[in-house]
Amino acid sequence: MARTSDSPVTYLLRDPKSKKPTPINCIVRFNNNRINAGTGFKILPAFWNLKTSRVKNVVDAVDKDHINNFLSGLENSIKAIISELKAGRNLTVEAVRGRVDDYLKPQPKPEEPTQAALFSFIEQYIEQAPTRVNNETNKTVGYRTIQKYRTVLKVLREFAETYPRPLDFDTVDLEFYGAFKNYLTIGKGFTTNNVGKYIATLKVFLNEATLSQKKLGVTVDQSYREKRFKAVKEDADNIYLSEQEIQHLYNLNLTDKPRLERVRDLFVVGCYTGLRFSDFTALRPEYIKDGLIRMEQFKTQGKVVIPCHPVVKTLLEKYSGQLPQSISNQKMNDYLKELCHFAGIISKESKAQTKGGKRVTSVLEKWQMVSTHTARRSFATNMYLLGVPAITIMRITGYKTEKAFMQYIKLDEEQHAQIMAAHWQRHFQSQAAIVAE
Repeated sequence: MARTSDSPVTYLLRDPKSKKPTPINCIVRFNNNRINAGTGFKILPAFWNLKTSRVKNVVDAVDKDHINNFLSGLENSIKAIISELKAGRNLTVEAVRGRVDDYLKPQPKPEEPTQAALFSFIEQYIEQAPTRVNNETNKTVGYRTIQKYRTVLKVLREFAETYPRPLDFDTVDLEFYGAFKNYLTIGKGFTTNNVGKYIATLKVFLNEATLSQKKLGVTVDQSYREKRFKAVKEDADNIYLSEQEIQHLYNLNLTDKPRLERVRDLFVVGCYTGLRFSDFTALRPEYIKDGLIRMEQFKTQGKVVIPCHPVVKTLLEKYSGQLPQSISNQKMNDYLKELCHFAGIISKESKAQTKGGKRVTSVLEKWQMVSTHTARRSFATNMYLLGVPAITIMRITGYKTEKAFMQYIKLDEEQHAQIMAAHWQRHFQSQAAIVAE
C-alpha cells in the first residue's frame, strides 16, 4: 500500500487474502514508533484499493462513502494530534495512543436533562464534523475548525444562562443578536473582530439547520440572514517587517543564544515563503524540486507552489535539510518578541482596536506586535512593494479574492504613492528608450 510521505497514517487489511470481509487496521508511525489501532470497519479485500488505501468505487461496496469519509477524517485528526503533541513536546507513544483511543472510542456521555433543540443540533453537528466533507474543497473538516465550533457552543451555553428568554431556533432573532453581541463585547471583553468570528460561526450552524429544519421538525428564525445580523469586523492595525529588518534579523550573530537562533531561522523561512506557522515549521527537503516549494497547506488543504528563496535554501542546508523542531505557537510568539527587542526593532507603532465596546489606541514598540503571522504578512507586503503583481502573490499565498488580499497587506498612503511614482518612472524610462531608438 502506498503511503504519502507526509502522512503518519497507513491503513492495512488484517487478512488481505480473505474471501470474507476483514477488519481495516490503522497503523500510526512517528519518531520510529508504531501504534496499531482498529478502525471498527470491515471490507472484502476485493473491494480494497491498495494504492489509495480506500474502498474502491464499485457498486457492490455499499458502505464505501461512509467508510472512506471516516478513514479520511481519522487520518486528518491523527495528523492534528501528532502536530499538537509535537508542538507541546509531549509526543510519546502513550500520549498518541491515548488521544487516538479517545477519538475511536469516545466515552459515553452521561444523560443530561432535556435541552433546547438548538444545542442538541450543534452538538450533533460537531460530533459528525470529522467525517463531514466540504462540498467546495472535497476535504473533511479540520481539527482546528472543530475546536472553534466547540468554543462557540461553550460560550453560547454561558450566554443562555444569562439570557431572560429561552434560547432556541425560533428565538435566535434580532433581539437575540443584539443581546449576544453585547454579551461578547461587554461581558466577555472581546475585540470587534473576535465578536465577528463568533457570529460567523453561529451562522454556519443556522445555515445547516435551515437546510434540515423539516427533517428536524423545527422552525429556524430567518432573522440571521438579514444585513443587520452581521459578523462585525474592523481593520486591524497589524505590522510587517521590511526587507531591511528581516535581513538585520538574519545577519544577527546568535551563536550564544541558540534558543533565539532557532526561532529566528524558522521565522525568516516564513518571511521568504509566505507560509503559515503550521506550514513553514513542517517544511522538508522533499517538498522542494527544481527550485520550487510544492506543498499542501495544513489550514485549507490548498496546494501552493512557491519559489525557494536563496535564504531558505541556506537555512535548510544549515540544518541538514531538517528545520528546527517547532514549539507551540504561543511560546514562539513570546520568543519572537524577545528576539526583535534584542535586535533593536523598537520603532513606535500605533495599534487601535475596539475592545469591550470602547475604541482603544495604544502606542507600542514594534517588537511588541511581532508574531508568527507577521512573517506571512511581511512576505505579501514586501513582494507587493517590489512590484510583484497582486494576482501572483495571491496564488503563492493561497488568497482567493483580491479584496481579502488587499486588506491583508500593510501599506500606508505614502508607500502607495511611492509605488505609483516608481511605475511612472519605469514607464517614462521605457518611452524615452523607444524615442532614442
